[in-house]
Amino acid sequence: MVKKIITMVRKYKNVLQNVGTAIVLLLVVACGSTKKQVRIVEDFNKNWNFKLGDYPTAIQSDFNTADWRTLQLPHDWSIEGAFNKDNPTKQAQAFLPAGMGWYRKTFTVPADWATKTVSIEFDGVFKNSEVWINGHLLGKRPNGYISFAYELSQYLHFGKQENIIAVKVDNDAQPNSRWYTGSGIYRNVRLVASDKLHVAQWGTYVTTPEVSKAKASVHFEVTVENKSDVAKEFQLVTSILDTNNKEVANSKTIEKIGANTNVKKVHNLNVNKPKLWDTENPNLYKIVTTIYENSKAVDNYETPLGFRFFNFDAENGFSLNGVPTKILGVCLHHDNGALGAVENIHALKRKLTILKEMGANAIRMSHNPHSLEMMQLCDEMGFIVQAEAFDVWKKKKVANDYSKDWDVWHKQDLEDFIKRDRNHPSVIMWSIGNEIREQFDSTGIAITRELAQIVKSLDKTRPVTSALTENVIEKNFIYQSGALDLLGFNYKHEDYKDFPVRFKGQKILASESVSALETRGHYDFPADVNKMWPPKYNAPFDGNKDWTVSAFDNVASYWGTTHEANWKTIKKQDFMAGTFIWTGIDYLGEPDPYPYPARSSYFGIVDLAGFPKDVYYMYQSEWSKKTVLHIFPHWNWTAGQEVDVWAYYNNADEVELFLNGNSLGKKAKQNDDLHISWRVKFEPGILKAISRKDGKVVLEKEIHTAGTASKIALVGDKQTIKNDSYDLVYVTVSITDKDGNLSPNSNDLINFEVSGGGKLVGVDNGYQAGLDSFKASFCKVYNGKCIAIIQSNGKKENIQLKASTGNGISSATIDVKVE
Repeated sequence: MVKKIITMVRKYKNVLQNVGTAIVLLLVVACGSTKKQVRIVEDFNKNWNFKLGDYPTAIQSDFNTADWRTLQLPHDWSIEGAFNKDNPTKQAQAFLPAGMGWYRKTFTVPADWATKTVSIEFDGVFKNSEVWINGHLLGKRPNGYISFAYELSQYLHFGKQENIIAVKVDNDAQPNSRWYTGSGIYRNVRLVASDKLHVAQWGTYVTTPEVSKAKASVHFEVTVENKSDVAKEFQLVTSILDTNNKEVANSKTIEKIGANTNVKKVHNLNVNKPKLWDTENPNLYKIVTTIYENSKAVDNYETPLGFRFFNFDAENGFSLNGVPTKILGVCLHHDNGALGAVENIHALKRKLTILKEMGANAIRMSHNPHSLEMMQLCDEMGFIVQAEAFDVWKKKKVANDYSKDWDVWHKQDLEDFIKRDRNHPSVIMWSIGNEIREQFDSTGIAITRELAQIVKSLDKTRPVTSALTENVIEKNFIYQSGALDLLGFNYKHEDYKDFPVRFKGQKILASESVSALETRGHYDFPADVNKMWPPKYNAPFDGNKDWTVSAFDNVASYWGTTHEANWKTIKKQDFMAGTFIWTGIDYLGEPDPYPYPARSSYFGIVDLAGFPKDVYYMYQSEWSKKTVLHIFPHWNWTAGQEVDVWAYYNNADEVELFLNGNSLGKKAKQNDDLHISWRVKFEPGILKAISRKDGKVVLEKEIHTAGTASKIALVGDKQTIKNDSYDLVYVTVSITDKDGNLSPNSNDLINFEVSGGGKLVGVDNGYQAGLDSFKASFCKVYNGKCIAIIQSNGKKENIQLKASTGNGISSATIDVKVE
């Protein structure tokens, strides 16, 4: 197609010159303006040198890095360290080390880049980063979660002469967070070369004032920068491409811009019969902005676009595209388990897939801006997002937190946060704070109004909220500010029924709920006694000697409640827009209720290794369209022991339980029950459950008593990975008996060997008090399971993982193809 058009253009060159250049431009756009990328965006993650400590002379060109490590970003040095109760990060940050480190990279840029604007983009550096290029300080960013960029052009050497970029990262002042942060350049870095005339960083803003299935209007703002010393005339072209990359609308205008300045331009477009974005069909469009100067494309820039409309209502909760929709959400911290804070899109996609299969349709980004990749995946996979800016304002929560930087940095940090993420259709609400202490005094009024005004100055299309803990109006000064569009309340589920009267006319969301505790695969009896931590209301939780908590949904923190109790409350309240469970996945740090050696949380529906806990299936039975029958616990106990057996199910009238072929009775959920249970005297054999509807079998599930552990089973989450040094495969490692039944009490140590085009980058078993390194070449299975994470190492060779115990259990191998 392109060749034919070029031939036609040459053939009728004179005619086209007489008509003008507009037709040529139209033909170029019609061919698909993304075919040739004018703007150059290079992966800048590879071949960095790194060393822990302070090396101020590393900014000099003759500095010797012979004893520094060479590594690929993203990188988190904390996760590489040893757990130690004396580390100043303490319990909240998993007892892992922090400190200070330096990164340094030598690179060249092409000679023809001398006429371009060259910038470096950092998606996130934790924290207090300072960046130098060829000895020149570019700037400092204290906030470790904010993306930022620096222009390098005036300091660069072009051609063969080398450039030195150095980055100091200072995470030494501890403690500085209530959860695990990681340390280092833990998100992606890019080198960007554009024409002097270009779209500014985060320089586009798209809104859809009217959306229906018949038609959508698009209001598109573009900030264009001219870094040259002369005024310019240019053509600005906006093209909207649909889900099949086909152009469905475009707008073209001739514009002018002065020297060394920027201008904002607006294009209004219409799209007929748009495919709407929602949580089940996340249809994504994109806007391609192209700048032409003298008929030549000099810059192009892509902006995500999703057509959707939503509403929060004080009586009827939330609706998406006119459809009543309960927000079925989870809170997530930013760490990726055994990878630490290292951001990897494949790790993100795995955990979002696990949550999507559970039935979750929303993510609260607790309690800080998450990565660009996270936002992109939520767009693509159909998650409603509550994007959150701060966990602290001026009043500190821990000694060295963001409160120290608040006065100087909060405005720029909030503006950059909004600008980066405001075009993502998944973002439905902005949270300006979590459990902020200013809610308890009058200073909260002015700050809330200031922050809400900053948000509204950049995006008026989404509500501003804050996660509140105080639901007594007279005591809550953030609420009294009147600046919130949506009230988010953490916990207080017993009071929800009173909110329509107490907060008359207000739109309300459970911004954080539950805080129940479980250890995957561990069970204490009896299961029908609810317990609290710390002990309260005569419901003691004294803890277990092995730092575990029962996986029955019967242990909760005193400020929260069980999963079932919360969901029973939420589903009854039409006015509640939805809920965000604390948390979707266990996270590093905050290991309540235990002290050291516990080093990661117990709150997740899924454990740190990515294995679902049993309550996952309660949510799946309530939140998803899947037909569910899940029975637990395992069936390896002491003869005659009384064992509570629970079942989560849906799409059925009843469940019948059998032990070795003998019926133990039929049970059905009564009233608002979310599970059924039996108390059974253990005998080895087969525990079987059958769910039925109208007398017909819906599902059958069996649990077998496992015999002697005899072999290792390996299952990868994919069979092929890319040869790009980023792609991951997660291998589930299980100890089984000879018949393949999981050995639920096994804690055997597995040794791993990886050969070919991959490397072992993490191991974990989900046990919250394990002190072995996530970077070890071995891992003990916990309750029969662990995970091994393999990453492409850049070699185009197939990968083989070998797992062995050395204790008589048969070893196993798994092969992964590298493309």
